[in-house]
Amino acid sequence: MKINEVTTNIRDLRYKMDNMSQQLLSDKVGCSRQTISALEKNRYSPSLVLVKKIATIFNVSIEDVIQVTLE
Repeated sequence: MKINEVTTNIRDLRYKMDNMSQQLLSDKVGCSRQTISALEKNRYSPSLVLVKKIATIFNVSIEDVIQVTLE
């Protein structure tokens, strides 16, 4: 099985959280603002640890943060 696409809902989650900035989210999860930007543009596949941290910040499931489409 091959991964076809990885997408995230991080931008939508940030907006639902009173327009949380990329910088504030990155500070909370311990990564760079550039990493958050790359995730939102689907240019970077995050680690499970990072996805779990983001899910915890927004109080959602991992599946609400990231979607993986398989071939």
